[in-house]
Amino acid sequence: MSNQDHKFFDLFMLVIGILVGITIIIFFLARYMASETQDRHIVEGAIYQQQIADRIKPVGSVALPGDQAGQNEKAAAKAAAAAPVAATLSGLEVFNTACAACHGPGIAGAPKVGDAAAWADRIATGMDKLKEHAVTGFQGKTGFMPPKGGRADLSDDEIHSAVEYMVSESQ
Repeated sequence: MSNQDHKFFDLFMLVIGILVGITIIIFFLARYMASETQDRHIVEGAIYQQQIADRIKPVGSVALPGDQAGQNEKAAAKAAAAAPVAATLSGLEVFNTACAACHGPGIAGAPKVGDAAAWADRIATGMDKLKEHAVTGFQGKTGFMPPKGGRADLSDDEIHSAVEYMVSESQ
């Protein structure tokens, strides 16, 4: 190797070494700056701290006699238990939400509301029988009536009011 090549090689290695050193310094400087900025503000933030407290709070507590906190929780539980879950629906509301699917177009042998001829034989059996079939279900010659029209979440009284509505509209 010539002396000129040797000088070039030494200078080239010196430049590469300096560039690698600068890259390493920039890398560690960036990591230091990043650790000192965003993470600390997030971890120390009030919203973040509240979210942590909500996630680790106990599910229940023990109420001892004379403990005021236990009394407040008992009162809140009684109030929640006493409040009605939902209001009772009227006959028209039940018809529109549950019965109209079959009794509107006459699907599966269901008599259409307002068709007096289709309802005449059913009305002749009596209102009690109609209400019973609506609540418990019925398999007839022309079709099938599922219990409560397939809406098990409705009360018997709500189903009865829907039957009364449909009969009154079909006479």
